[in-house]
Amino acid sequence: MKRIIYFTIIFLSLISCIKKNDGSFINMPPVADTSNTSKDTSTKTYLALGDSYTIGQSVPDYERFPVQTVVYLRAKNISVKDADIIAVTGWTTGDLLNALNTNPPKENYSFVTLLIGVNNQYQGRTLDEYKLQFTELLNRSIAYAGNNKQHVFVLSIPDYSVTPFADGRDTTQIAKEIDEFNEANKAITLNAGVNYINITDISRDAKKDASLIAKDGLHPSEIQYNKWVDILAPLVLQKLQ
Repeated sequence: MKRIIYFTIIFLSLISCIKKNDGSFINMPPVADTSNTSKDTSTKTYLALGDSYTIGQSVPDYERFPVQTVVYLRAKNISVKDADIIAVTGWTTGDLLNALNTNPPKENYSFVTLLIGVNNQYQGRTLDEYKLQFTELLNRSIAYAGNNKQHVFVLSIPDYSVTPFADGRDTTQIAKEIDEFNEANKAITLNAGVNYINITDISRDAKKDASLIAKDGLHPSEIQYNKWVDILAPLVLQKLQ
């Protein structure tokens, strides 16, 4: 029996390397240790719901905050698929609901982010309508996350009153209304027991730091999105582990 074990070890050592054409060897990865059956090695999935801020209007695809979040998690040895993004520039809460009704996600996701509402404010839609529709979207986000509230992450609405786009507009009123919409979505989110992330303060730093604004003079730059991810991604990692 000892002789059989000895030759088995030698054989496994030999096949752990493969010879390339140039004569060098590629070391093959060792067989995974499956003795710890409680360890979660499954590949995570991510659903990002929103509008232009989620789709990353005016920045390269790889600078979108959902994409940056995936990159962060992979760097932390979390296996995660590319994010499924359901978001279109100009969408209100009603538009997002209609899209989900028309083509609902077909699976439960490991985690979900929700950022929506700026176009409700911009279009002058009522706060009462927003509260009702945001609540529905939050409930759906929880369902999409397999009813795990701790795997849903709501981001506050950025304040575009500090951008060049708002020049000549009543920026004081814009900021006031953004605050009102954020007060509503924060209260609804926390009351539901879901994670809430304030990125509005970061967006307002653009008043003194133009690097936080994209070339279109309205949307966040990749630098600002990175600052959002600095807050969001570690929290996602904590909840997934």
